[in-house]
Amino acid sequence: MLKFLLVPIILLSSLCCIAQDDFEKALDSIQTLDDVNIFFKKNKKAKGKVIVFNEEKHKTRMAEKIFKMSVGSKKYFKDSPQKTYFKVIEKYQIPYYRVSCVFLDGNKKSMEEIDNIRQTVISKYGQGYRFEDLARHYSMDLTAKQGGDLGWFTEGDLHPDFESAIINGSHQVDDLFTLDIPETQSYYVVLVTEDKKLIEEAKVLKVTEPRK
Repeated sequence: MLKFLLVPIILLSSLCCIAQDDFEKALDSIQTLDDVNIFFKKNKKAKGKVIVFNEEKHKTRMAEKIFKMSVGSKKYFKDSPQKTYFKVIEKYQIPYYRVSCVFLDGNKKSMEEIDNIRQTVISKYGQGYRFEDLARHYSMDLTAKQGGDLGWFTEGDLHPDFESAIINGSHQVDDLFTLDIPETQSYYVVLVTEDKKLIEEAKVLKVTEPRK
């Protein structure tokens, strides 16, 4: 009786191994983002997505491991409830910028009030006041809570006119200048806090192997 029971168990185990090998081979064949779309069309039960890791913004252990991997390589974590793979599709560097600002809303204040506040901010900064303290006091958006710091941004993240003033301007670190965007009634005092920086990013396919 035991002999007859062992046969289907061995066959089932073999089929599982074959299915797993086929899944991994399909993953290995992925080289581009177009290949990712083809993969999901052929493996409809697989759940996953492409995630962008940024070396400056993501400081987790997982991110550290991702950036040590080469393009095309994959890794899975055994402690996950289901076997989840991370495969690096692309790695590249793009320029990022960093500034802090005091934002003033033209819908809530007159141009005279805005100009007075901007002159006050510039004057106090010149007297030695910390810009982050001035931003917390005067800025009219949520960035006031972090002292006006916008964090690292790249082209396409913010309003085009705002980006253009930073990316295409000749401003250096510690330069303070005003910026008007009448289209959105947005008025700023901007402080350049970092030099342009090339930051590595990785596009990674995260996919969970379907349950057998």
